[in-house]
Amino acid sequence: MTAHPTVRSAAPPSVAGRPAFRLGPLSTVRRPARVLVVLALAIVLFLVFCLNVGRGDYPLSIPDVVNVLVGGGSRIERFVVMDLRLPRALTGALVGAALAVSGALMQSITRNSLASPDILGITSGASVAAISLIVLSGTSTAVGLFATLGVTLAALVGGLLTAALVYLLSWRGGVQGMRLVLVGIAINAMMVALIGWMLVNADITDVTRAQLWLTGTLSGATWSQVWPVTAAVVLLGAGSVIMSFRLSAMRLGPDTARSLGVDVQRSQAVLLVISVAMAAIATSVAGPIGFVALAAPQIALRLTRCAEPPLIASALTGAVTVVGSDLVARTILPVELPVGIVTSVLGGPFLLYLLVRVNRKATV
Repeated sequence: MTAHPTVRSAAPPSVAGRPAFRLGPLSTVRRPARVLVVLALAIVLFLVFCLNVGRGDYPLSIPDVVNVLVGGGSRIERFVVMDLRLPRALTGALVGAALAVSGALMQSITRNSLASPDILGITSGASVAAISLIVLSGTSTAVGLFATLGVTLAALVGGLLTAALVYLLSWRGGVQGMRLVLVGIAINAMMVALIGWMLVNADITDVTRAQLWLTGTLSGATWSQVWPVTAAVVLLGAGSVIMSFRLSAMRLGPDTARSLGVDVQRSQAVLLVISVAMAAIATSVAGPIGFVALAAPQIALRLTRCAEPPLIASALTGAVTVVGSDLVARTILPVELPVGIVTSVLGGPFLLYLLVRVNRKATV
């Protein structure tokens, strides 16, 4: 009797017991729970966004706002939504997304939950350059897209130079997360002192404008401010997504990443430049909005139950945080406050929570 070979049915590919999704040369693991979290965050962002656009002296319901956004509504409703409120809400959402992605990249690179542009002094460095342009050259009195791009480029250069300084001072045969944080805190204190010195020696009119900008505000946002941060989120966000595969390998450790063919130092440098650029551009548009880059990635990490901060979920969380904080600052409080004050009030306790958590890990 001849034995016939056993024919086994082809099983779907899987990674670590989970089914894989393949599209050409790309593949990833299917995680339905994380997809649901991202969809839920997107829905929350849409609702908060429409609510923020609809609230004001001329109130509009969410269906009214949606109707205007799709091309309907009366002439006055279109003017209120498209010209007065939509640029502010869009700027808040894009700035929040940019800061959150910047923080997620930095925390993944350093493997430290305390690493973020505002803690490491990068936001302060960008603020020094922007304040220099406002106070010393009077560029803040100019109008139009040219003035916005001038502040944007100055903030980008300031953020990059500060990041390079922090990186070089913390380098000792490699970059260790806690050493980078400590150096960044020291540089941040120096930048804050430099900002204070410039404000003391500036004209009182420029000081007033600079002080309002330093609190982090979306007041007076126009379409000319929307475009730079839109370009940053689209282009740099796409670059971070493309680099996310190398970032995933780097999370396994430098030796494992090198064995997978990843140039660790070059990848770290590229991701750091992307992170700094997004934070600097967001800061130049709305000022230093505190704690969004620190808290949003950690909140998204806990919602999705990932090992490291997820980029897309972090971006949505950051957008919800800034737009929601702007809604609170504009309509719920007795007087309108800059959005940066609200995010700082919410982010301060979260920073204390992270410090306690890191201290417990170090003790164990």
